Order: sequence, then C-alpha cells, then structure tokens
Amino acid sequence: MEKFTLREGIRRCGRVLWVALIAGFALVHALHLGADFPNHTVWHSDWAKYTDEGWYGNAAIRAHLFGNWYLPGDFNPAVALPVWPFLEWVLFRFTGVSLEAARGLAVFFFVINLFLTYQLIRVRRPRWSGLLALTLLVTSAFLYCFSRLAILEPLLTTLTLAALNLAVRLPKRRRPLAHAAAIGVLFALMLLTKTTSVFLLPALVWAMALPLWKSRGTMLNCIAAAGATSALIYGCWLIAVVRSGLLPDYRYLFFVNTYPKPASALWPVISLWWSFHGGLWIGHILIPLAGLIVLGALVGWRREWAGGLVDDPVFGASVLAVAGYIFFMAMQDHPQPRYFAVVAVFCFIIVAQGAAAFLSQAGAVRRIGWTVVTLAATAAAINGIWTAIYVSHPEYTFIEAARNLTRYVDAHPNGNRLLVSVSGDEITLATHLPTLCDDFGMLPLHQKIGIYQPGWYAAWNDLDPGTLADLHTHYSLEQVASFHAFDDPERDVLVLFKLHPLPGGAVRDQNDINLQIRLPRDKFDIPIE
Repeated sequence: MEKFTLREGIRRCGRVLWVALIAGFALVHALHLGADFPNHTVWHSDWAKYTDEGWYGNAAIRAHLFGNWYLPGDFNPAVALPVWPFLEWVLFRFTGVSLEAARGLAVFFFVINLFLTYQLIRVRRPRWSGLLALTLLVTSAFLYCFSRLAILEPLLTTLTLAALNLAVRLPKRRRPLAHAAAIGVLFALMLLTKTTSVFLLPALVWAMALPLWKSRGTMLNCIAAAGATSALIYGCWLIAVVRSGLLPDYRYLFFVNTYPKPASALWPVISLWWSFHGGLWIGHILIPLAGLIVLGALVGWRREWAGGLVDDPVFGASVLAVAGYIFFMAMQDHPQPRYFAVVAVFCFIIVAQGAAAFLSQAGAVRRIGWTVVTLAATAAAINGIWTAIYVSHPEYTFIEAARNLTRYVDAHPNGNRLLVSVSGDEITLATHLPTLCDDFGMLPLHQKIGIYQPGWYAAWNDLDPGTLADLHTHYSLEQVASFHAFDDPERDVLVLFKLHPLPGGAVRDQNDINLQIRLPRDKFDIPIE
C-alpha cells in the first residue's frame, strides 16, 4: 500500500509539474505583444506580419478612430468576414485601438484552443495524451509566431475545435438535434471568419457521422439540422449584404484571392507537392511523424494493433481537417506559412492520439508507441528552446518604424494627413494614422487617390511600376524618409514619400506607359521593380 501511495504521489507530482510547464509556455505567448513577428525565421516572407492584422480588422479600427467602419472604394473585407472585426470592435471599446489589444485577443483564442484540444482528445484517449498534445502546441515555435498575430487563424481554430467537441459527443446528448443545430451555428461563424473553412466541412461531417453510424436516422437528421442552421445564418448574412448594396465588396474578396494558375497541365501535382512540403514549416520531426502515424493507422485498420485509430472520430476528423486545408492550398497554388497554423493543431492531435493508441497495445506496437513519444518529446524540447529564444529577444522594429513615420507626417504637413500604403491598415492599427491600401480596393488606385487626395505614400524597399503609374496620374513623388523594419531582404525598409499634386491639378492618363518610370519632377532614388 505504501509503495502504491508513493508511486501515485510521484505521478501526481509529475503531472502537476507537467501542467505547470504547459501553463508557463502558454503564458509567455502574452508577453511583448507589441514586438515584431520574430525576425530571422524561416517564415520571414509571410506578409501577414505587416498586412493581415490591419486588413482583416480595419472595420473595427475605422469605426473607433474615424466613426465609420466602411471606406468606399477601399478594401473592406468585413463585408464577407465580419466575425473577427466585430470581436475587435467590442474589445476596442474597453482597450482602445492598439496593436497589443488586437494581438491579445488572438492569444486569448490560442489559450481557449488549448482547453478545447484537451477536451477533444479526452473523448477516447487518456489524460497524458491530452497533455502531450498541449505540450506540442505551447512549445511550438511556429505557433508561437503565428498565434500572436491578430490574424484569422486562431479564431477559426477555436470555432472548429468547438464544433468538433460537440460533434463527437452527439450520441451522449439527450437532444442531439439541438446540439447539431449548435454545430451549424459554429460552422456559419467559421465561414464568416474565414471562407477557407469550407475545406474543414468534411472533418465536421465525419465527426458527426461516425459516432452515430449505427443510428442512421439520427445521423442524417443531425447532419440535416446542422446544414440547415448553417445555411440559414449564412443566407441571412448574404441577404443583409445584398440589401446594403455591398455585394460587390463581398465578391471582391474572392476576386483578390484568386491567383493565376501555371500553364502546365501538371501544375496541380506540383502545387500539391509544395503544399505537402510546406508542412515542414511547422516542424521537421512532428509533421513526418504525423504522416507516418496516419499511414500506420490505415495499414492496421482491420487489426487490433492500430488501437482503433480509424474508428476514432477525433482522429479521422483531424486527418480530414489537415487534408482539406492542404487541398485548399494546392488548388490555390499559393501555400503560405500562416495557413499551416490550422494544420499544425490537427497534426499535433494526430501525434498525441497515435502515441496513446500504440502504447495501449503490446509487444512491437508498444515499442512503436514509445518511439512516437520519444520523438514528440524531442521535438517539444527543441521547439521549446527555440520559443524561449524568441520570447527572450523581442524586437520592436515595425512599431517603431510606424511611429516614426507618423511623427514625420505630423511634423511636416503636406496637404491631407492621409497615407497610401500596402501596410496602411497595419500602420493605422499601430499609430492611428488614416490610410488607404494601395494594393486592394474596389476602385483602382488612380481613381481612389483622385477621390481621397492623400498627401503621403509609403512603400517597402522599391516602387512597383503599376503603383507608380497610378500615383503619377495625380502626383509627383518626393522621397523624404526611410525606416528600417523586419528582416525580409525584399521588405525591410519602409520608404516614405510626399505626394505633390501636378501643376494646375492636372490628371494624366493612367494607361500611359511613360508613367511607370521616374518623371522629371520626381525626387527618389529607390529602384522601380
């Protein structure tokens, strides 16, 4: 009895220390919220760190700073994706508009994701398996970087995990149809958070259908209830968009996210390969390990040694979530590191479930399970060190560049205090300077600047010929200041220009190819590329 008590005491002490370690790593995500996306990472080229935070929250930012969430002719993604900006709008009522507050909201959802992940794994797997998944999540250097950005992925993951938690528990509910309707509400919110969530739908359907497979009538009714509820909510939003005259803005979001495809007939195969390969952004140990576990589960489907992985709705839903998102990236031919923030969570769930399933067996399979645990622990240790380095070396190059740019604008008046820049909304979030986006918008840039008459323009490192032609329709450019920020060698200097109206308020033809080169009245030395 004493030995048992001692052993149990050691286990409890170890569990407490393990939970404390997880909590500690989770809490450091909330430190230094104004700092840069960590510089000199393998993900340095992702534009989210100087565009997406402002773009997808600009409705909330404008509503609080300027009194109107909608800016005619500019990029207004809240028309199609209203959930995140609505939450930011609520938050800003208490905190004011700031980069730190917006990122704090993303970290809040990251913490909620930890709780939801643990609850999801605990449906069929032991407690330690859930703690293993949380360890992989909180130590991940990849997720540390992207879960601290005020982008859409943390919230989308929260809604997906919440829906899956409801789905896999439907057989235990007294009113399964009501809970299925709640899943429909969550899926509608997913669609209104990020439209790519449609590629997560197979995972939700699987998580609903598999536990109810023996009760086909209930299964079909639940799927129908969820689908009808989701369609009703989303349909009502579309009706509101149409009646408000904002359908063009809604369509525009899909237009700008449609990328030209290569001429080669093999491009889908090449794109799929790159999308799979992009998973290595998450980690060179855990992602191949997750893939091997999936292969092992398929090979052992009809055998006991697979630990019932294929019959586990959580495992199947996780695999389908990963496959769905990779398929989306392949069809877009546009894999970006931030997209894998969703993939990472479900890959870590696959690893934790695989470890538990294999360890529950005997013999060689159990040894495989210990190998999985060892590799996962090794990856967590490496990632934990990596994350600790990022935490202990915060840099503030972007927010300082944005503040210095705004100070320069305020100290050197030049007509309208309005800046045009691809990072404009990000700068507005950081410093409250009013801005327009030079890259996206319902109106072409040359029309937009004719209406709003900005006084300033900012570019990263060089001038785009098309953007220069748009600006030249109304202005000549004078380079006045530059501010170093971030680490991308192609975008590490934010260059500020004064915009000088053409003599007599003249307006040139935007189609004139001569506008894409330096004109006599221009004063700048950065390249046109």
